[in-house]
Amino acid sequence: MKIFHFVPVLALCLFLSNQSLKAQSIQPGFWDKVQYGGGLGLSFGNNYFFFNVAPSAIYNFNEYFAFGPGLSYSYIKNGDFKTSITGGSVIALFNPLSQIQLSAELEELYVSQKQELDGGNRNRDFWNTALFLGAGYRSGPMTFGVRYNVLFDDTNSIYTSAIQPFVRVYF
Repeated sequence: MKIFHFVPVLALCLFLSNQSLKAQSIQPGFWDKVQYGGGLGLSFGNNYFFFNVAPSAIYNFNEYFAFGPGLSYSYIKNGDFKTSITGGSVIALFNPLSQIQLSAELEELYVSQKQELDGGNRNRDFWNTALFLGAGYRSGPMTFGVRYNVLFDDTNSIYTSAIQPFVRVYF
């Protein structure tokens, strides 16, 4: 008689534990929602050198929204003119459709410029703040688009234009 009570209880326990395992396996972990990307640049020529490294990461809250930080370092030498740029950014991405991506990115860069001149050197250090609003076309992990710096100041900026094309890749 005891075996008739034991079998249904055992079957119920096995069923509930199996359902619990299925529910746990469906939930992705934090790191499963993180994507990495960034940029790497190198250019050189006659008395010219450029190097850039800019790693970034985003956290996908769902299929529509993502947010993340980025770091940036650039070094440029052109003749007697040297520039070092260090900074960071935060980006928010919105994908209203799978092929369309809208973005807002706040970037803060510290710029240190040095120019060697006859009779003395000229140094200029300043902070450059940019707020980019952009739109792009997504295809797989890549997004091609245009962004606009709403804080652009042509008298005190490291950028030559408020409008910039971009290619963004996250894996």
